[in-house]
Amino acid sequence: MTMEKPTITTPIGTSLVRGAQELERTARGVLPHRLPATARAQSNDPQVLMAESQPSGVRIAVRTSATGLELDTLRTRTTYAGVPPRPDGVIDLVVDGRVAGGAVTSGGNTVTIDMATGAVEQAQGPVCTTRFADLPEGLKAIELWLPHNEATELLELRTNAPVEPAPDTGRPVWLHHGSSISQGSNAARPTAIWPAIAARLGGVELVNRGFGGSALLDQFTARAMRDTAADLISVKIGINLVNSDVMRRRAFGSAVHGFLDTIRDGHPDVPLLVVSPIYCGIHEDTPGPGAFDLEAIAAGQVRFRATGDPAERAAGKLTLGVIREELDRIVRQRAADDPNLYLLDGTELYGEQDAVELPLPDALHPDAATHQLMGERFARLAFGPEGFFPATD
Repeated sequence: MTMEKPTITTPIGTSLVRGAQELERTARGVLPHRLPATARAQSNDPQVLMAESQPSGVRIAVRTSATGLELDTLRTRTTYAGVPPRPDGVIDLVVDGRVAGGAVTSGGNTVTIDMATGAVEQAQGPVCTTRFADLPEGLKAIELWLPHNEATELLELRTNAPVEPAPDTGRPVWLHHGSSISQGSNAARPTAIWPAIAARLGGVELVNRGFGGSALLDQFTARAMRDTAADLISVKIGINLVNSDVMRRRAFGSAVHGFLDTIRDGHPDVPLLVVSPIYCGIHEDTPGPGAFDLEAIAAGQVRFRATGDPAERAAGKLTLGVIREELDRIVRQRAADDPNLYLLDGTELYGEQDAVELPLPDALHPDAATHQLMGERFARLAFGPEGFFPATD
């Protein structure tokens, strides 16, 4: 079949992009952000700034009769000296709600960080053109899900028929916050991160605020969530607090209350689900900080280990077990005055027995099969007939 070459250029603006907090205008296009500029200005942590600029859950959403399209992007990858690089990102194609294909990204910029010295090297590369041809005839809804683990500057969208912003689906908006596990670390593609799977099965629109290494109960994150429209909210709390070793038990309880208070300032009655950590053997009873396993890296593998001492729990150091206990106590206390506050034990998404059958490949992050399992379980536990959230069609 001969397909007319995509020659119609459509400006990429907020009307075409879902899941982002804002778009930053660049010299060549726009860069999606998942935290607003006010929040970014309050963080001097490069990890936060890197994670929030990686567009997990962000997608271009249009309605069109085009049978071919091209998207020019410029990615920025972050790698670590001596550590095997992650696979290239993927841009997924979703047509009328069904995943219809994907294309691997290439080129772009690379930032290499030497963890031993702190030195940073940058290399520039070419623009990536992603092409999808032979799309179904007729008017249809198309979504292009951006890579969950690569900052992606959107340069130009070309089609062989006019496009318009996709209409509002009418589905509830689910706002979720968590760590790299929620951002999608080790997932194979952006539509296969566990929150995306859960949203698809649950019939909701995902706004993902999973930030790798950065679910640290920061008030600027809570304020951003307070100011984001949402019908359903969940916050997954725990793993980053342990492996970064940023606070003790006394500070943790107060920080959780403050985080939830801030969200409630903007969403006083929205169903709010607190999710405790999934099972992670290295940190169940051993505090952080976490670190790369240097022996594994020398063998060409990425693995993490806990460097704390279990005896330090008596001095208030956090473990995943401690955090689950505290979250259970806090949610029970608050729920007496907040009937729309709930708690989900993260081990119901991935527990000790699951770790035997589907071990975490790097001892910290789930693989593709586990993302699928967690997404299916969350959809059942949160959106199912007996779930925490109101039923959706």
